[in-house]
Amino acid sequence: MSKDYYELLGVTKSASQDEIKKAFRKLAHKYHPDKSNGDDKKFKEINEAYQVLSKPEKRKQYDQFGQSFSGAGPGGMNWQDFARANSQGGFDFNQGSNGQSANFDFGDLGDIEDLFSGIFGGGFSSARGGARSKKGLDLEVRLVIDFKEAVFGVKKEIEIEKDVVCSSCGGSGGAQGSKIDVCSKCQGSGFVEILQRSFFGAVRNRQICPDCSGRGKIYAKKCKECSGQGIVKKRVRIPIEIPAGADDSVTLKMAGQGQVGANGTIAGDLYIRINIQPQNKFDRRGDDIFEEMNIGFTQASLGGKIKITTVHGDVDLKIPAGIQSGSVLKLSGEGVPHMNRRGRGDHLIKVVIETPKNLSRKQKKLLEELQGEGI
Repeated sequence: MSKDYYELLGVTKSASQDEIKKAFRKLAHKYHPDKSNGDDKKFKEINEAYQVLSKPEKRKQYDQFGQSFSGAGPGGMNWQDFARANSQGGFDFNQGSNGQSANFDFGDLGDIEDLFSGIFGGGFSSARGGARSKKGLDLEVRLVIDFKEAVFGVKKEIEIEKDVVCSSCGGSGGAQGSKIDVCSKCQGSGFVEILQRSFFGAVRNRQICPDCSGRGKIYAKKCKECSGQGIVKKRVRIPIEIPAGADDSVTLKMAGQGQVGANGTIAGDLYIRINIQPQNKFDRRGDDIFEEMNIGFTQASLGGKIKITTVHGDVDLKIPAGIQSGSVLKLSGEGVPHMNRRGRGDHLIKVVIETPKNLSRKQKKLLEELQGEGI
């Protein structure tokens, strides 16, 4: 009886390719034989299912023939043999015990290489020809700025030490005018093949050539400045523009300002983590400024105008007559600018009405009269 590949992966026949990949990843993690609760047989079954359903053409053929052919694929093959015979770009995992082999088709290596990197101790190198340029490492720095610099934005300059392209050889690693030969170890490909032992047997894997560092060529004389590495450490000054409205702990990204990659290839990114020095004058909450304001009983009853200091300067605030303690008044647009977009937050004032103390006789008499009037 043939196997239902959709059922094995736990997806419907209308499942998208993304859903199929996700289902395979989940089950592969669950059943891998190296795990304590792994299941070798189940792992091979879901791999066979994935080999067929992850390829549109194979999936179309599988859907066409279905189970009514008792597992027969094109040309009379069963689907297991068909999947193995038509595996493209896969790795041959020799099982050793019975001499049989199973081709494990990893399809799009970029999507699932992380799944198997932990199993075999490192990521799989691309087996599709040509050196795969590895991006340099990212860097992160902490930058402390004051409150007003965060509100209005500021231009700063930082100094860091990082790997940069060697200016003497331009990243080639060779001395100027040096003779260039094809690397004898990799024959100019930049890669060498090695065999790694695993649960499944010998795994053939491609790695960057250690002799030429993936360049495919060897210089007769190495660059003295970088010792043939193509990169050197250097202290560099980098200008940074902090946008208006930056909040505490916000992280800014500067693409290509991190460590340069091996052999002078593309650099990583620089991340700047912003920290704002504390201050007592303004209470910032997001892009709004919040403060409490004490007013007297009379002013609360009669209303009036008072001067409020905002981050943008002094503004007159109208106090409506009869305002109650705890009421919040808003000065629209007098808060912090929104970062990377138009507009500003608000300045919010919470009114606190003070009860008068140590009244004079005259004040008491006046209040008693007001009380007599029902106020």
